[in-house]
Amino acid sequence: MATPPPPSPQPTQLQLAQIAAILTPNSPAHFETLITHLMSPDNALRSQSESLYTLIKLNHPDSLSLLLTSTLTASASPDLRSMSALLLRKLVMDESVLSGIGSETKQTLKRGLLEAMLREESRSIVKKIGDVVVELAGVELPEGNWGGLMPFLYNCVVSGDARLKEAGLVVFGQLAGYIGESMVGELGMMREVLGRCLGSGEGNEVRIAALGAVVNLVECLGSGEERGRFEDLVPGMVGTLNEALNAGMEAMAQEALELLIDLAGTEPRFLRRRIVDVVGAMLQIAEAEHLEEGTRHLAIEFVITLAEARERAPGMMRKMPQFVHRLFAILMKMLCDIEDEPAWHGAETEDEDAGETSNYSVGQESLDRLAISLGGNTIVPVASEVLPAYLAALEWQKRHAAMTCLAQIAEGCVKVMTKNLEQVVSMVLNLFRDPHPRVRWAAINAIGQLSTDLGPDLQTQFHSTVLPNLASAMDDYQNPRVQAHAASAVLNFSENCTPEILTPYLDGIVTKLLVLLQNGKQMVQEGALTALASVADSSQEVFQKYYSTVIPYLIAILMNATDKSHRMLRAKAMECISLVGMAVGKEKFKDDAKQVMEVLMKLQGSQLEADDPTISYMLQAWARLCKCLGQDFLPYMPFVMPPLLQSAQLKPDVTITSANSDADIDDSDDESIETITLGDKRIGIKTSVLEEKATACNMLCCYADELKEGFFPWVDQVATILVPLLKFYFHEEVRKAAVSAMPELLRSAKLAIEKGLAQDRNESYLKQLTDYIVPALVEALHKEPEVGICSNMLDALNECIQVSGSLLDEGQVRSIVDEIKQVITASSSRKKDREDRTKAEDFDAEEGELLKEENEEEEELFDQVGDCLGTLIKTFKSAFLPFFDELRSYLTPMWGKDKTAEERRIAICIFDDIVEQCQGAALRYYETYLPFLLAACNDENADVRQAAVYGLGVCAEYGGSVFRPLVGEALSRLSAVIGHPNARHPDDIMAHDNAVSALGKICQHHRECINAAQIIPLWLNCLPIKGDLVEAKVVHEQLCSMVERSDTEVLGPNHQYLPKIVAVFAEVLCAGNDLATEQTAGRMINLLRQLQRTLPPSAFASTLSSLQPQQQLALQTILSS
Repeated sequence: MATPPPPSPQPTQLQLAQIAAILTPNSPAHFETLITHLMSPDNALRSQSESLYTLIKLNHPDSLSLLLTSTLTASASPDLRSMSALLLRKLVMDESVLSGIGSETKQTLKRGLLEAMLREESRSIVKKIGDVVVELAGVELPEGNWGGLMPFLYNCVVSGDARLKEAGLVVFGQLAGYIGESMVGELGMMREVLGRCLGSGEGNEVRIAALGAVVNLVECLGSGEERGRFEDLVPGMVGTLNEALNAGMEAMAQEALELLIDLAGTEPRFLRRRIVDVVGAMLQIAEAEHLEEGTRHLAIEFVITLAEARERAPGMMRKMPQFVHRLFAILMKMLCDIEDEPAWHGAETEDEDAGETSNYSVGQESLDRLAISLGGNTIVPVASEVLPAYLAALEWQKRHAAMTCLAQIAEGCVKVMTKNLEQVVSMVLNLFRDPHPRVRWAAINAIGQLSTDLGPDLQTQFHSTVLPNLASAMDDYQNPRVQAHAASAVLNFSENCTPEILTPYLDGIVTKLLVLLQNGKQMVQEGALTALASVADSSQEVFQKYYSTVIPYLIAILMNATDKSHRMLRAKAMECISLVGMAVGKEKFKDDAKQVMEVLMKLQGSQLEADDPTISYMLQAWARLCKCLGQDFLPYMPFVMPPLLQSAQLKPDVTITSANSDADIDDSDDESIETITLGDKRIGIKTSVLEEKATACNMLCCYADELKEGFFPWVDQVATILVPLLKFYFHEEVRKAAVSAMPELLRSAKLAIEKGLAQDRNESYLKQLTDYIVPALVEALHKEPEVGICSNMLDALNECIQVSGSLLDEGQVRSIVDEIKQVITASSSRKKDREDRTKAEDFDAEEGELLKEENEEEEELFDQVGDCLGTLIKTFKSAFLPFFDELRSYLTPMWGKDKTAEERRIAICIFDDIVEQCQGAALRYYETYLPFLLAACNDENADVRQAAVYGLGVCAEYGGSVFRPLVGEALSRLSAVIGHPNARHPDDIMAHDNAVSALGKICQHHRECINAAQIIPLWLNCLPIKGDLVEAKVVHEQLCSMVERSDTEVLGPNHQYLPKIVAVFAEVLCAGNDLATEQTAGRMINLLRQLQRTLPPSAFASTLSSLQPQQQLALQTILSS
């Protein structure tokens, strides 16, 4: 549907007269003057002309189209023709204007454009005319209009005129998406024509245009078979690239490379048959040092893109080790392109990358991407072969390159590098003593990165060598940048570290960091603060020992680092204080907390500049202080919330331009601008704004979680801000924070109402809030593109239902169930795609590992589906059964042997919930599902067995006569689980304990169907159960009840099982509250006292003597108290 045009501005009398003159037929001079003025450097003149032009566009779109077309075809001035083409493109792209142009005018416009293409001599103007044709055809072709365009383009392409050939190919390529499907019958002819245009007889411009046309056409064809008909054009495409380079036309070659990179990313298998030649040609370009860096970088980008195209061509590049070796060598050489800039040694923060060239940066990024895409089994052997020579080299740049390389490849090679950890760590630590400070810095950087990527294995195995080396590096006073980086690496190391590992080193590390805090170099002080914060966070209450020594230094920095150059130092002091406070706890910190918070309040009240890092650090510091102080933080909330709400409401700073535009989105070298291309639009987003917004949203979630009902005064306002952010697609962290906050807001409101703190609000308010949050969460789940965030959303939805599910109406439950169906369907579709990838010709074990990781993410999603359905069943009980009936067609296939163990477990758990919560109303499902349940008791997966035997227990409890015929079969399955040789192995103990519980339920509810004298002693011998603490309480309570009613089969002939019963009671009572509720424990003690009174003293003493000594002692203490 066309957008209605905006209301037209009212023209003045003068403007009306000027417009009349401009629109006078057969009098182009006035119009040409207007176009000339639109290009004027005189701002006032240009502004007047723009107003006039806008009025004509809004009120006379037909006349304007005809005048622009006429100028394009007839003007003698290249500038006027060029400007007319640009204005026509903008006109055609404006839907509101184009919809106002009559069909006759459109026909004239189309004819004029094609005529202009034929006549125009200037290559750049022909390209601009082609852009107009593409925009107009994009609207007209899908409607079945402009039937003459394709024959025209064909005639251009087969003409003898190189200029027309190029223009026809460019337009054809850009329109491939609209016409590809309709031209499937003409593929043979198209292949022949494009093949000729790629031939060596054509000029480079035509060949590059043909290359673009092939790439665009291949990308839009629907099947591999159709694409395959063009595969023999690949040599011509590569030849086109090489010819352009040989002719010194690097700009054109770069254009060709960009097209081929697109192809490598979208249709890598199209290149498979010629992969050796194509990759070989690219590496040759990357190795050619006489070429521009930009050209070489694009050739590398092509090979990396091909390696990354895993989903479409899994494993293809791993089949080419010789090329991996060659590319690795090229990248290592690029890492050596680094200068020893004096600025680096000056240790000012902004000079950290001084001396690093664009080659260095590309080498660094490419190694990281290559390792992630190809994996450790491919990369580590190559690195092991190449790095020794670099490590032993005399040139410091090569040793630096070796360290940089290890840091870059670690993330992609975790498993293989972890197996060779000793070799990797010693390689890096050897260079901690390198004569060149930049190499020492790189070695420290590598240890920091390896601590992150290979932790916690690295920390556990090598703390005794790594930490002392980092401590020594902190003594490098001649090189403050090295000192600062050593402190930062302590942060990386301690993040993956347990307090037990850190504690023996804390004295030395904290002392050194305090010395560095007093260093004159701000960079060193900042590094020390970051390290102290992390060490405190990792060591938790162990850090109390250092609190009184450390906190005065931190508060001094917070209060004295007031000038602009110290802003980051102050921000880091804030971070450090809040983490130290959390580590040592409220009691230790509360006396200093007041002073710290007064400083923060004063800071917050001052006018901070927009780019001041204090803002973001302060948001996080407040939230940590809240976690530390709990409800004592409430008085500060009115002060903390306004700026936080302001940050959470920041609008994304977005700039949108055409993807084809030559203008950069931002002329400044602002690293915080991230650009993405979507279709024909390039979007630039300022990431610093998004990061502040994400931090604020996370903090809001923290406050709601920590303060519970205390957060109630802000619930309405925060809900209004965060609910729309469930669909904030610019930044994942913002969405995640919004999702996590939803149940916290409901919980806060519910607790406030229950505790009478809700300012006269009652349950109807909670219903309103639920009606606002839950449907929004369901809708966001429907649109969410990331599987991981879908899991988060289901988890949040599950918690929301737990808090206020009983307030949901039938329509809301229906929408949740419909969305769960959608989630299951989408997940099955993704699994099918992954299954198809395993059939690809190059699929290998490494690819299998990566698929396994993707499938694990899918299983997490299914877990959340199961939990969500379980909560709905527990909330609505038999009222949920009509929805369950709808879901059965989605859930029943999940029982199949072809499904993953996790899917089978979830399907069984859902049935278990139905039986347990719906009781008699669920009997109708037994016939369908009990055979599955019995079969699943033998499943090879222990978690599936656990769910199955638990299900047998609840069926025994609630199944009555429907379950009775299956008691014998059930006993047989349960006995097999209980009697399995590994039954009490840690992996199997939960299945064992649930089987024991189920056996107890059969004894209780179906005793008439079993040989009780045989089965009950078997059950008693399995007690106590200690693995599943929930079932333990159920089973031990059951035993207690049986003894209380003097169950003869439990006590045995002549009370022969009494010693066993006393032993079970003793073990349960010795375990505190783990194995029995307080009530059951009390009943057990009463029973034991009763036995003590009623049994002959010798009999009771004999019973006690069979216990372990510590149990005897514990029982005597209990009975005598």
